[in-house]
Amino acid sequence: MPSLKPQSLAEIRAQIDALDGELVDLLARRQRLVRSAALLKADEQAVRAPDRAERVVAAARLRAETAGLAPEVAEAVWRAMVGAFIELELNEHRRTAAPDRA
Repeated sequence: MPSLKPQSLAEIRAQIDALDGELVDLLARRQRLVRSAALLKADEQAVRAPDRAERVVAAARLRAETAGLAPEVAEAVWRAMVGAFIELELNEHRRTAAPDRA
């Protein structure tokens, strides 16, 4: 387990790299769920779901405050992530849409 207070820049970077690896694994899990959701949605408006996207961002800001993360950072990251996943989900929805569902 990494020390609580890194002693060098190299140690800080190693811990950041390890966290980045964990984040990639979590994002891959999220992607699998997004792809599954695309199959269940009737149309592109359901994929875009702007109200849901805003609730997700708001929840991230609240969690950030509790966790000690700057809410502005959380919002920027979540908006970028949600936007990217909406695009992925739209592509998945279009690719798998049945002719009567498109």
